[in-house]
Order: sequence, then structure tokens, then C-alpha cells
Amino acid sequence: MRLQRALAEAGVASRRKAEDLILAGRVAVNGSVVDVLGTRVDPAQDRVTVDGRPVALRPERRIFLLHKPVGRVTTREDEEGRPTVMDLVPAVPGLHPVGRLDMMTSGLLILTNDGALTHALTHPSRGVTKHYRAVVDGVPDAQTLRRLSTGILLEDGLTAPCRVALSEHAAAGATVDLWLHEGRNRQVRRMLEAVGHPVRRLARLAIGPVRLGDLGTGCWREPQAGELEWLQRCTDGSQST
Repeated sequence: MRLQRALAEAGVASRRKAEDLILAGRVAVNGSVVDVLGTRVDPAQDRVTVDGRPVALRPERRIFLLHKPVGRVTTREDEEGRPTVMDLVPAVPGLHPVGRLDMMTSGLLILTNDGALTHALTHPSRGVTKHYRAVVDGVPDAQTLRRLSTGILLEDGLTAPCRVALSEHAAAGATVDLWLHEGRNRQVRRMLEAVGHPVRRLARLAIGPVRLGDLGTGCWREPQAGELEWLQRCTDGSQST
């Protein structure tokens, strides 16, 4: 990022005042005075001082939306040497997945280097809605759909109420959409298994208003303006999710 922006985000001064500091020769990068506006720095690697005093720079926030494929583990490193989602996105210091999708589940995954955003999207108190689509064995009847929506007793307790809809069905199976506010381990799979309709395929289609859309499997993109606005409101704690 530009040096004046980095100084402003670090709280040294406003961006205009930061420009004045640079032009006055009061700012050094890695020991060398910088007096040219537009100089770029890497907050994760460069050492910046103002009047000889170190400045703690904030890394530029990065957010990637990934269409996670089946067969990838959602972790930064895997002790068993399995392929991870980190191989599919640019290498950014501090980048990590927000929450998890199990190895056999595909769909939308957010990755960021912003710990505050991760906390906002994953803390149970925030109740961020996540939309899943499951292809299951058999066709759940109306009573089963009501059971899923009102709560299923699992080994770790009763699931919270959620929205459930039968999207498609045929003799051999059905497609079920679920909108959850919880994030328990393998929750969708366990809920459907508990009511006698084990999952064949599972994908996450959305997190809040952030949607997978037509993003190709294994591909990533950065959030659009409206999505960024929602993510920022989540981070600020002003978004009702």
C-alpha cells in the first residue's frame, strides 16, 4: 500500500498530514529516508519510522471468496500432507480460512488476514446466516422438514431453528436447502443423517448476502462493493445478520 495510507491507518496522522511528514523527510523505510509521495510499502515486511520512532503498520486487509472444491481441507497446513485451500489463493501473510468446510463439502469459503472480520463472521453471538444445498438419499416428507427446521437433537445438543426447503425431488433422492445460523462441526450432514436422509453431496452457496454465484470450482474473486460494505459492517458490529 502507499506509504501515506499506511501511516494514516497506523494512526500516525491523517493522510494529508502523513504526506506532509513524507515531504518533510521525517519518514524512513528500512532505514532510508523517503520523501517521495506514492512510495509503496509492505506492512508485513517493511520497517517504517517517523522521526526515528518505529511505526506499527497494519497489514493491508485482504479478502478472497473461494469456490472450495471437494477434496481440499480447510486449514492453512495439513499434518497428513493433504491438499489445502491455501494452494488455491494468492500467498498473503496472515491469510487464513474463515470457519471450515469439511473435506467432502464444496462451496463458498471466505479467506482473510483480518482477525476482527473472522471473529465477526464465526462468533456464535453474531448468528451469520449460511445457505447450504444438500443432495440426499430419499425424499424428506413435510414432517421431517419441520423437524429439521425446529431443531434436531444431536450428540452435542439441540440444533437451533433454521429455514429448510425441499428444492427438487425424484424417486431416488432429493435436494434440500438449509439456512443455518450455527456453525457446528459437520452440522448439516449430521442433521440429515439423524432424520434418515444421509447426504450424497453438500455445498455452501452463501454467507449472509455474499453468494457463490457462478464462480468456478477452485476459483477465487475479491468481494464486490456491496459485499465489502456488509463485511465492514459485520466487523464494526453494526450489522444484523
